[in-house]
Amino acid sequence: MERIDALFIFSAILWFGLLVSPGKADPVGDKQALLTFVNNIPHYHSLNWNAKSPVCGNWTGVFCSADKTRVIGLRLPGVGFQGQIPANSLSRLTALQILSLRSNSLSGPFPPDFSNLGSLSELYLQFNQFSGPLPSDFSAWKNLTTVDLSNNAFNGSISSSISNLTQLTYLNLANNSLSGKIPDLNLSSLQQLDLAYNNLTGNVPKSLQRFPRSDFLGNNVTFTNSPSAIPVGPPASQPSPSQSSPSPSQSSSSGFTLSESALLGIIIGACVLGFVIFALILIACFSQKNGGGRGASGGGGGAAAAPAKGLKTERSLEKTITGGQDDDNRLVFFGGRNHAFDLEDLLRASAEVLGKGTFGTAYKAILEDVTTVVVKRLREVTVGKREFEQQMDLVGSIKQENVVELRAYYYSKEEKLMVYDHYNQGSVSALLHGKRGEDRIPLDWETRRRIAVGAARGIAHIHTENDGKLVHGNIKSSNIFLNSRKYGCVSDLGLTTLMSPVAAPISRAAGYRAPEVVDSRKATQLSDVYSFGVVLLELLTGKSPVHATGADEAVHLVRWVHSVVREEWTAEVFDVELMKYPNIEEEMVEMLQVGMACVARMPEKRPKMPEVVKMVEDIRRVDNKNRPVPEIKSETSTPTPTPTPTPPTPSVIEMASSSGTQ
Repeated sequence: MERIDALFIFSAILWFGLLVSPGKADPVGDKQALLTFVNNIPHYHSLNWNAKSPVCGNWTGVFCSADKTRVIGLRLPGVGFQGQIPANSLSRLTALQILSLRSNSLSGPFPPDFSNLGSLSELYLQFNQFSGPLPSDFSAWKNLTTVDLSNNAFNGSISSSISNLTQLTYLNLANNSLSGKIPDLNLSSLQQLDLAYNNLTGNVPKSLQRFPRSDFLGNNVTFTNSPSAIPVGPPASQPSPSQSSPSPSQSSSSGFTLSESALLGIIIGACVLGFVIFALILIACFSQKNGGGRGASGGGGGAAAAPAKGLKTERSLEKTITGGQDDDNRLVFFGGRNHAFDLEDLLRASAEVLGKGTFGTAYKAILEDVTTVVVKRLREVTVGKREFEQQMDLVGSIKQENVVELRAYYYSKEEKLMVYDHYNQGSVSALLHGKRGEDRIPLDWETRRRIAVGAARGIAHIHTENDGKLVHGNIKSSNIFLNSRKYGCVSDLGLTTLMSPVAAPISRAAGYRAPEVVDSRKATQLSDVYSFGVVLLELLTGKSPVHATGADEAVHLVRWVHSVVREEWTAEVFDVELMKYPNIEEEMVEMLQVGMACVARMPEKRPKMPEVVKMVEDIRRVDNKNRPVPEIKSETSTPTPTPTPTPPTPSVIEMASSSGTQ
């Protein structure tokens, strides 16, 4: 019996080990291959590849199988790799299905040992410096569905063995130095092809003539599906002799002569036609000059406004901004992040609309390596390129943990983009006002206090930049996020000087603008203080800056708080979600005192941001019995006698209502 029990326990332990071990498995061989690769190739940006940490779920850009026994995906675009891929490194990842090393500085020939990657289905090596011939035999990669080797320096011919890739749907070999004839691929699965700007010659195979002719531009190739072959060369190429107009001698030799009156009529008609064409060109140029500004600023019918539909589908960001690309403009990065990603990565990214703000629309873009960024598409930009770039340089130079860092920007005539890191918890506005109801997780007091402290520090830091002349100009809860320490982090700064003025009635309806600011471009640091004060009141009350009452009447938050303080100080002013937290009444009263000081109607009566930071930081939990109760005053209040509190043990709020000069 004991023997049976022992066997049962041993079997149970064995089965348990078999069940548990895959979950804790680490692909040792693949891990060593990755370390061999990264330790033998220079790269600008560090990777968190530590031999002591598990690969799966920890190493940047590495994706494992469900049982964590093999590496099946490697996405490392824009890491700054330089030189040749070390031999016998990545080629040992025999279970690899996706490999992306695009937008680096890799050089040398196509790695011959990549033939070991028989499971590969997607290969992205574009925007590197590879050279030499393409593989002569593609038969080793029969699972390939996507191949992008564009924008390198590959030469030689295209192997006909590509026709063996029966699952291939996407092939891009554009912008290389490939030569020779285009092979007859005859792949029914192929949906996208790009062979443009190489040195290819000859006829385009009939199996590939179903693709647009733009896919073959920049080559000396012809289409033979029409009676006369049509060459497809560079866009600026001159017409062939067969297409040119006949010479005078040819006309005369045809036996047809024109009378003098007919010739005179033709000359007069040509002059009139030329004048009409010239007039139309002038009108078109004038319309484009004036219409272009409207399109860039998001006006109706403009070139930039039209593509903004349907931004929640894959590649939709590409459809939105490609129309405005300029060949000589690229993403401009800050902080040495030139190799992080490029404009093409943004164009390829799937995107969804996060929201439409005062100065533009923000999109959440997920790049191929699963990096998530926020792309802000600006509208109403009225300054030129030089002034825009100078302001971006100023904003991009600000490095502080409570200011959302500008990673990159893009400028063209039709499109102005700003790229930020994505904060997955959303804005303070969403945290405060989103999904109020039974399922909602309320924003606790400590988090609200940290939001106030962090945002105050960020704004104060902004006010020290540019010799103390920089203004945020657009402070509101939707532009404040939580950083990794759950402190407030301010975004969207420095845009007011770039934009056309926002109409005063519209902007005031949002409830954040100081009363003295009529032109949004003339915001000041003290108007920033006012806006921050509104945010403090928003954190305390849980109400929007402009909210509706039971009678559907819009009420301005600042006026509402003043009226409550003026009439009778009660707990009504504070968010009901805060009332369940014990021993915080005094802190809330102190925060309210700071907020009301910030929203003083006269700018000179408002504290400056360094003072606000100190006041907010000083709000801490202390024994209520040993601290005096802060006095809350309304600007329009008048002193009244202090009544005696009726409850035997009054709360701090009740004491404030009786001891303040209401």
